[in-house]
Amino acid sequence: MPLLLRARLLGLMVSVLRQEVDSLIRVIYLLSIADRSERQRLIEASVNGKLWSHKGMRRRITDKEMAQLADRLTGWTASVYKFGCAFVHLSAFHDYSDRDPLVSLPEPEKADLLRHIRHYHGGPMEPQPRFADLAVYFPRVLEKVAGNLECSLKRLEEGEKVDGP
Repeated sequence: MPLLLRARLLGLMVSVLRQEVDSLIRVIYLLSIADRSERQRLIEASVNGKLWSHKGMRRRITDKEMAQLADRLTGWTASVYKFGCAFVHLSAFHDYSDRDPLVSLPEPEKADLLRHIRHYHGGPMEPQPRFADLAVYFPRVLEKVAGNLECSLKRLEEGEKVDGP
């Protein structure tokens, strides 16, 4: 992350964050399932490159569904997930070196994102920060997400369950 920051590859920083948040969201979803055989079925589906589906159904388990559950349990994953989606999917955010993505972000999403990064990482404190002001905090955000992922994986290995569906 520090190398990407120095190279001003801010969009790639967000993509890395999004990948880590995706992993965390999946692990949180697995933690919400009490049935260990169902957990194992979904893990095996991932390993074999298959989409997740609800037990005994053809209905797919969507990223949105998993992200909503994770956000209910953590209170912060949705803001990182939504922001990251804008960089992963085709959007105006791809030209972040010419146009500031925070300007075009809907106000509620922007306020939510800033509230979380200020609360958990201490900034940025400018009333109207630019994307570059936010990016200096991305290495800390990645550390936090990676730490939560590691802790959640340990809980999954130990067979714990969190409240979920």
